[in-house]
Amino acid sequence: MSPSATPWRDLPVDLAVAMRPRLAATVGAVAVAAAGATPAFAAISDAKFERDVRTAVQVALDRFLDLVGTDEPALPPGIREVFVGLGAAEAREDRGPEALLAALRMAARSMLRMTSEALARLRPVDSGELIDLADAITAYVDELAAASTDGYALQVREQAGEGDRRRRHLAELLLSGNALPGAVETAAARIGWPDLDEVVPVLLPAEQARDARFRHGTHGLVVERVHDAVLLLRAGPWATRAALSEALAGRAAVVGPTLAWSRVPAAVRLAELTTGLSGSGRELTAGLADPGAGPVFVDDHLVDLALRGEPGALALLTDRRLAPLAALRPVQRESLLVTLDGWLRHWGSRTEVATELFVHPQTVSYRLRRLRDLYGDELDDPAIRFELLLVLRARTVGR
Repeated sequence: MSPSATPWRDLPVDLAVAMRPRLAATVGAVAVAAAGATPAFAAISDAKFERDVRTAVQVALDRFLDLVGTDEPALPPGIREVFVGLGAAEAREDRGPEALLAALRMAARSMLRMTSEALARLRPVDSGELIDLADAITAYVDELAAASTDGYALQVREQAGEGDRRRRHLAELLLSGNALPGAVETAAARIGWPDLDEVVPVLLPAEQARDARFRHGTHGLVVERVHDAVLLLRAGPWATRAALSEALAGRAAVVGPTLAWSRVPAAVRLAELTTGLSGSGRELTAGLADPGAGPVFVDDHLVDLALRGEPGALALLTDRRLAPLAALRPVQRESLLVTLDGWLRHWGSRTEVATELFVHPQTVSYRLRRLRDLYGDELDDPAIRFELLLVLRARTVGR
């Protein structure tokens, strides 16, 4: 014989008679048992939480006693909403549904014990009645659990939708380039990015937007555009060159420079320009790259972009190559810059540099030692020397 959809129909009517005088005590006992059923609940010392649990138990027991001997559905809309609300509250408190379900299981055990004891005080109870009582309570608490789970799921979906909206809002602010700092800081804090500083933009084929959201999770924002997608990563260990080389392998990605959040539009523009460089080997609209191909990094193409007249690339290259001198006093910095410029142009001839600058060769030697202290082995790298020369020549021409 299949189980009844309303097993409380088979319960003896005198169960309600036996339970009503003991209802207050039963509510208190079940509430205590439910609240202590799991460490997550037992650790809560909050008067409102205790009142909410007691109210839910009161509503549940009242309704159960009303069902005895009837074919009514377990939960009419008003009562079901109480338990939908409980599940939603668990999601808002960032607790999983497990604690609430454990509490409901404990409540079921307490209900069975206390209802059977109450009935036994009224008259003898046979085994069949105990089985019917267990079936009815199990089915009833299953309905409570289903309502709570629905509430939890609804709240999670609502929060996810709100979270997505907040993330889109922050991405739009960053990409606009004209947002007020206070607005960006507030929007960043609302998605869990307090103290937002630097951002790394990544261009991806449009079809990879969904995968990027999954892979980079809370560390990234994804904006879908007509022909591509922009992934904005907050700077951190997940956005280093090594980490991105591994995560973006085979994904036809172009990684922009790491810049302050206020310069995101400039960083995205550099990434867009890099996709068009001959030799970059990428077209974002061409689909997936070879499985072993790594991403293209804009940092590797700043010279190419600068030589093509891109002021943003030249400005970034200038910032990076002259960074070792940033802490010096203006007069010190200027003397070292003109000495470095002459040294590069005269292929390291201290005599020619001294003649050009109208200083003693020993002064040039002193300045070069200072430059060595600041730049280290970088002055021996031909590529870096070329970048320095490019930056210094542009600086001179721009005066």
